Amino acid sequence: MTETTAIAPRLTAQPSYPEDGSDAAAPRALKYVIERADRTFRGVARGGGLIVLTIMVLVGLYLTINAVQAVSAVGIVEFVTETAWSPETNRFGVAALLTGTVLIALVAIVISLPLALGMSLFITEITAGGFQRFMRSVIDLMAAVPSVVFGLWGLAFLQPAIVPFSRWLSTWFGWIPIFAVDGVDPTNPLPNTSLFTSSTFIAGLVVAMMVIPIMSSLMIESFSRAPIGEREGAYALGATRWGMIRSVVLPFGKGGVIGGTMLGLGRALGETIAIYLIISPIFDINPHILQRGANSIAAHIALRYGEANSFSMSALMAAGLALFVLTMVINFTASTVIARSRSGAESEG
Repeated sequence: MTETTAIAPRLTAQPSYPEDGSDAAAPRALKYVIERADRTFRGVARGGGLIVLTIMVLVGLYLTINAVQAVSAVGIVEFVTETAWSPETNRFGVAALLTGTVLIALVAIVISLPLALGMSLFITEITAGGFQRFMRSVIDLMAAVPSVVFGLWGLAFLQPAIVPFSRWLSTWFGWIPIFAVDGVDPTNPLPNTSLFTSSTFIAGLVVAMMVIPIMSSLMIESFSRAPIGEREGAYALGATRWGMIRSVVLPFGKGGVIGGTMLGLGRALGETIAIYLIISPIFDINPHILQRGANSIAAHIALRYGEANSFSMSALMAAGLALFVLTMVINFTASTVIARSRSGAESEG
């Protein structure tokens, strides 16, 4: 017979709980250890953000300190509402300059937004493979072209080519105030084409060509990150390609569209050399975008900087401060809009 060996039962250790009513119970502290790589990345990111904010604040302080002399001489209200620019006679303001800057930027955005949006959707949703990579490379190369090249192209090629189109717009849509041109006679067989040159419309076209690559790059990155699962789900439910784009890609990329548009608008507001080469400067509020004569703050500063004395330099700094404030307001507004419309917010669920 075989002997059986008794196996002692294993005792399970029971957790000890405090007695009822005892105050000694406390949650166990969890120690969170950050790896060295994470600490390094966090420090570099925070340092970069602080440097950018510091530079922005220093630029604003520099412009403010140097603009005090000119603004205090005429007053803030007159500086904002005056259209003339004559610091020598103590009569100057940024009303005409701000209006021209905003009009040129708006023309550029109205033209560039549909083109950039269509180009981005074409690259991400239609093309594939090597042609897609080629198109992306072309856009990146366009973004690297200097401003002066665009300005020379607009002055030598675009302006003569676009004047007939400006005449056509004025002839058929001149009853709309922004397309009206003073002194033009549609029935004249020998029209005065100089009335349509150096206009807000031509300057806006040149700036639009400059901001399209920047806007397209952001939109392409945003559209390309639309979830594959939701794309395939839309197709499985019977959606056409346009239906999938409308219901998945565009809602997911809303933040990229808004961000790219605002970035392009900021670039358009601050463009200098290209506008300087195109426009014929005037110091009057000109709401007619097809008519000769326009102005912008950045181009005006470039034009007057070399001949400015101490007081005129302070006036130019004040104009730069106005452009700085306008750009900051637009950027902060864009950040708020993007934060409230995160990419993919409408396509989820």
